[in-house]
Amino acid sequence: MSATIKDVAKLAEVSISTVSRVINDSKPVSPEVRRRVLNAIEELGYKPNEVARSLVTKKSNLIGLIVNDIGDSYVAQIVRGVEEVGRMYNYDIVLCSSYGSKDTEIKFAQVLRRKQVEGIIVVSEILNKEIIEQIKEYKIPYVYLNKYYDSIESPTVSIDNYEASCMMTEYLISLGHKNILYVTNEKDMDLTIEKDKIKAYRDTMELNKVESHIYAVSGHGIDDGYNIGEKVKELYNTKGITAVFCCQDEIAIGLINYFYDQNMRVPNDISISGYGDIKLASIYRPELTTIKEPYYDIGAVAIRRIIKELKGEGVEEQSINLPIQIMKRESCERIY
Repeated sequence: MSATIKDVAKLAEVSISTVSRVINDSKPVSPEVRRRVLNAIEELGYKPNEVARSLVTKKSNLIGLIVNDIGDSYVAQIVRGVEEVGRMYNYDIVLCSSYGSKDTEIKFAQVLRRKQVEGIIVVSEILNKEIIEQIKEYKIPYVYLNKYYDSIESPTVSIDNYEASCMMTEYLISLGHKNILYVTNEKDMDLTIEKDKIKAYRDTMELNKVESHIYAVSGHGIDDGYNIGEKVKELYNTKGITAVFCCQDEIAIGLINYFYDQNMRVPNDISISGYGDIKLASIYRPELTTIKEPYYDIGAVAIRRIIKELKGEGVEEQSINLPIQIMKRESCERIY
């Protein structure tokens, strides 16, 4: 039978409240009494009830993490960043996967609250304002990370999407490309980060006195990129498109697949770039030139922000932007 706090108190010859003070470090006790209590705990192998302890100390050392799907490579990188930094500060992570369900996100937020988590990180791909309102009611630190939708009203960690889109467009122009097609996603465009990326593309093209070409696709996947291949090929033939800047890596990879099936060479016949730097981007051939979204760092900075707030330290402004990097690989080349 497991040892109880009464057993510890009896062996150490102190009161139960004294044992509680030592365990929770709530009130001072003499060094001798502390030593006796700790020796009794070790001898009996006593394990404090963490739930009861958290009610006393108001600290569970738990951070809740709600993600879209742990099977997604970028999500796994974010989770790794959260876990590794959390471990450095003695915080454990309670991980939940919503699989893109609004109701499931809300349900898990409620579950995490019952578990007395001290902060919550949400990694989502859907528009769900309800979960933000619910977490705000808990009065605990939180960070909201969304791959597609703008999270301007919540603490978040990302890159400056406007600046990143400018940098990629400028890079393609520096390679000699003038007829550059930007492939975007048409769903909820006014609510997503696409509005910033499109504006950046247009502004940069206008600054360089070249015409903008934009084509909208209905999804973010590899199949969506493949399915627009025929239209992009038409623009290649009619508009002289020499480079395509895709809003997501998956679309770029699907487009490369289409051109391969059409015996068109990337980058010899047409250059293609992406956005995100998912794991597949550096494995696929040709390796994809893309904007790097530093997913591990995003997770690490997100939990560090929460921990700083819990410790009463000054926190950065609501939106934290990380450095931008273009991964210059094989899918884009200079033209003359």
